[in-house]
Amino acid sequence: MKKFMQEFKEFALRGNVMNLAVGVIIGAAFQGLVTSLTDNILSPIIGLFARQNFDSLEFTIMGSTLLYGAFITAVINFIILALVVFLIVRLMNRMLSMGKKEEKAVPEPERLCPYCKTLLHKEASRCPACTSKV
Repeated sequence: MKKFMQEFKEFALRGNVMNLAVGVIIGAAFQGLVTSLTDNILSPIIGLFARQNFDSLEFTIMGSTLLYGAFITAVINFIILALVVFLIVRLMNRMLSMGKKEEKAVPEPERLCPYCKTLLHKEASRCPACTSKV
């Protein structure tokens, strides 16, 4: 049991797990912000064009009420959240790539044919110029 607890402690306190936990907490807070933006600002603006509150759009089928306005609001929340996450990841990737220098392609080592002195690839078994075995 002691070994199990030690392994769990090493796993739980590993840097990646802690970063993930912080990311989830910040993501949940950010989701609340996006939901508030959509519910309190975007939905009323869209409602101006629909001439009613966007969240209250619904219809009834055989006694069941379907709140399709709330679903559309959730879709808008998702799209905004996905766009912001995409922009953040894109920005981070650009920042990380700025620090890296472009690597130049290293040419394959070459050698000379002992007979005609033509430049050969290192793995060549015959010379393309004089067809001798090398």
